[in-house]
Amino acid sequence: MKKMKNLKKSMAVMLLLVGSFAYAQHDHSKMEKSHKMGEKKMMVNEGHDLKTEAILKDYFSLKNALVKDDAKMAAEAGSKLAISLKAFNMKTYTSEQQKELTDIIEDATEHAEHIAKSDIGHQREHFKTLSIDVTDMVTITGTKNTLYQQFCPMYDKGSAWLSSSNEVKNPYYGSKMVKCGKVQKEIN
Repeated sequence: MKKMKNLKKSMAVMLLLVGSFAYAQHDHSKMEKSHKMGEKKMMVNEGHDLKTEAILKDYFSLKNALVKDDAKMAAEAGSKLAISLKAFNMKTYTSEQQKELTDIIEDATEHAEHIAKSDIGHQREHFKTLSIDVTDMVTITGTKNTLYQQFCPMYDKGSAWLSSSNEVKNPYYGSKMVKCGKVQKEIN
């Protein structure tokens, strides 16, 4: 009976220690995640930033394929971008941001999937809306790199896209008018 009492006490002490440790870990993890919020953006952890950067990398591959008038490479980049978009984890954002990001990601994924199975003219049409979606996403998530929002006044009554370089290379006209456009703004 005495052994049973000691066993119960030992288990109670162990449970308290485990509980305290778990609480301390949870509290520490909460502190790591509570970074400063900027204008509608919250940078949370490196893993999350990597998801945003993966989407941007695939977006730029798609843009560059359109600049080169390469429909096959654009289709491949569109497929890869759709996968990156679906893998995006938005759990660390506020509920309002999650709602916005859900709408943006769903729309962007649909356009990326259309690009994966279309001719180059249709790819460029979808790229216009996809560019708006990716820009909206970056407004919420932020990015570790400087981006340039560029604008072509000629394509479809004016169309914008993102670039990692301030040098204009037009994805809407490709080799026909590769320099058509200007930098509208810098995104940091």
